[in-house]
Amino acid sequence: MATTKIINIGLMLSGDVEAPIIDADTLLVEDGVIKAVGAEANVSDVDKVIDACGSALTPGLMDSHCHPVLGDYTPRQNQVGFLESAVHGGVTTSISAGEVHLPGRPKDPAGVKALAILAAKSFSAFRPGGMKVIGGSVILEHGLVEADFEEMALNGVKTVAEIGLGSVKSPEDASVMVKWAKKNGMVTLMHMGGTSIPGSSTVTAEMVIKAGADVACHINGGPTAASIEDVTAIIRQSDAMIEICHCGNPKMAAYAAREAINAGMSHRVMIGNDAPSGTGVVSLGIQRVIAHVSSLADVDPAVATAWATGNTARCHSLPQGTIKVGAPADLLLCDAPMGSVGSDLLSAYTAGDTPGVSVIMIDGNVVAAKSRNTPPPKRAAKVL
Repeated sequence: MATTKIINIGLMLSGDVEAPIIDADTLLVEDGVIKAVGAEANVSDVDKVIDACGSALTPGLMDSHCHPVLGDYTPRQNQVGFLESAVHGGVTTSISAGEVHLPGRPKDPAGVKALAILAAKSFSAFRPGGMKVIGGSVILEHGLVEADFEEMALNGVKTVAEIGLGSVKSPEDASVMVKWAKKNGMVTLMHMGGTSIPGSSTVTAEMVIKAGADVACHINGGPTAASIEDVTAIIRQSDAMIEICHCGNPKMAAYAAREAINAGMSHRVMIGNDAPSGTGVVSLGIQRVIAHVSSLADVDPAVATAWATGNTARCHSLPQGTIKVGAPADLLLCDAPMGSVGSDLLSAYTAGDTPGVSVIMIDGNVVAAKSRNTPPPKRAAKVL
């Protein structure tokens, strides 16, 4: 049994939006999962000790909206290593919203299925920088039938890509396939707002609701936002997850965050990047959205962190995303960056600063002991 004890934790965030802060300063990891939290973690016989040095411990961040293709390369921006780079921003899990940027992407049923299954199987065996990628998000095209969804589900496809990126665009057409997907355990995503790439379409709240999608993707725009009325309707009149993305409209992001809090719908908010896109590759996108909503929309940063961890995990039925006994030890040690007016992680977020990341763990393994993409933290954790 491989054991790691993390000591001197100054702040522990749970990833649970209902109880976002844990009153504990020690955590024990055994064979890749969290074994104990608090006093029960104070054991002496361990293989490795990490001294948090008073910094914060959070679940590894989850990007609810990524557009990979195959491998750690994006043809959208001709960039190699973008997923591994995101790990250095604290992202330990990314969820595909569709491999839409594949050059020559097939649009016939056989090709659509082949791409989704290939990406799902490929990423199940490939972890760029250690990151867990939930790949293979099927893009809805005309001609798909119920048996196709059964076949894809049996081969590891877990999500339906943003509805509107393929030829299936109307709620009437989409709702039939959404039912087939849900019957087979898939989470269904739907583009919301203005068009993003040639071939996509403008999508309103009414269309998302009629289609029955599980997630209203980039409610603040991808990159062009829907109207305030549409954003309000999704929050107040539906049960779809509310996704706020970095590559969207920042003003609408702040509005959506406030409205979700005011409506008592904090448990439905997720944070995504929506990159690679025309906006580029944004390695710190998830961190920046947490800082944006904390500083501009007065969201409790511990709650905003749960939006980027536990809420996403719950939406996609994933075991990671929270700090609790039995969960995978996907963990992040970080603090206020050097030079920030914030004295700790939470006050830095509230000030609008992205944190300094030190140690990043995935399944209990240290995949980085110093982030190359963030400023240095005021208090850096040390692997002893």
